[in-house]
Amino acid sequence: MDIHNLTDLIANQGFPIALSILLIFRIDRFMQEIVTAQKDGYRQILENTKEIHNTITTLNQQNREYCSLRFTEVQKELSGMKVELGKIE
Repeated sequence: MDIHNLTDLIANQGFPIALSILLIFRIDRFMQEIVTAQKDGYRQILENTKEIHNTITTLNQQNREYCSLRFTEVQKELSGMKVELGKIE
């Protein structure tokens, strides 16, 4: 095998192999960046979901407290009306 055949073999076989290896490494790095970005996105979504859950829980508690207070006021008012109705009879 002479040098000309060897250079033709390297040019015809070696370059596509080297290019393929280079592209595989670049694609691998790109995929790792995608996975990292996806994990960060999931983490942010989870944090936002927790914040929304806490806000809704707080609003529900405030609503329950308001309704309970309002119900107590209405009961007192109705009790007063019963007393007044009892006096009318």
